Amino acid sequence: MDMRIILLTSIVLVTLMGACTKEDYRRTYTGNPVPPVPAVPSVPNVPVDSAVVKTYLALGDSYTIGQSVSVEERYPNQVANLLIQDSILIESPEIIARTGWTTFDLLTRLNTTAPLNPVYDVVTLLIGVNNQYQRLPQSRYREEFSLLLEKAISYAGKKREHVIVLSIPDYSVTPFAAGPNSELISRQVDSLNVINRQITITEGCTYLDITPSSREALTNPTLVASDGLHPSGSEYRKWAIQLAPLIKTAIKK
Repeated sequence: MDMRIILLTSIVLVTLMGACTKEDYRRTYTGNPVPPVPAVPSVPNVPVDSAVVKTYLALGDSYTIGQSVSVEERYPNQVANLLIQDSILIESPEIIARTGWTTFDLLTRLNTTAPLNPVYDVVTLLIGVNNQYQRLPQSRYREEFSLLLEKAISYAGKKREHVIVLSIPDYSVTPFAAGPNSELISRQVDSLNVINRQITITEGCTYLDITPSSREALTNPTLVASDGLHPSGSEYRKWAIQLAPLIKTAIKK
C-alpha cells in the first residue's frame, strides 16, 4: 500500500479519537445515555449598598450566648430575625459571650481579641450575673461595668444611642436556685441592676429592664431551659420583642 495512504489514514483515525469525549465513551461502553449539560444562566451583577446592611455586636455571658438553647433561640439571633421580618437588613449578630463570664472575663477577652469589625450599627451589653454568683464586690462590678460600657460605646462609633444595656435576669426563680437563698439572690441581682442602670443612663445609652420578665418563670416553667437555670427560647423571644423596636429606632438615627 502507498505509504502516503497509510499516513493519511492514521491522521484521520487520530483526529476521530481525539474528538471522542468521555460522554461518548460512557455511551459506547456502558450503554448509559448521558443527559445534556444544562446551560448556566448568567447572573446579573447587581450592586449592593453595604451601608444598607446593618451590623450587630452582642456582648455578655451565658444569657447572650444562649446556654442550653439552639443558636436560633438566642435572643440576639431572634432580634435579627424580627428586624429582617420588619424589612431591616441586618447581618447575623456577632456574639462575644461565654457561660460563666464575669465583667472581668469579658473585659479580658475584649482587651486581648478585638471584635471582627471596628464599628457596629448597634451594640448590646448584658453582664453581671456571675459577679453575683461568685460573690464579687459590687464596687468591682461598678468599675468593670463602666469600662465595658465605654468599650461598647466605642464599638458603636461613639454613638451612645446605638448602645443598649439589658438588665441582669433574676435566676432566683429557677429550680436551680430554689431554697433559702433565693430571696438573697434576688436582692443582690436588684442591687447590681441599680448600678448598671445608673451608669447606663449617665452615659446616655439605652436601658432595657428585662428582670421583671425573667421573674415570670416562677409561675411559668416553660420559660426555663432544660438545665433548670437558664431562660428558654420562649423567654428569650420576650426579650427580643422588647429589644427589636429599640434597635430599629437606634439604627435609624
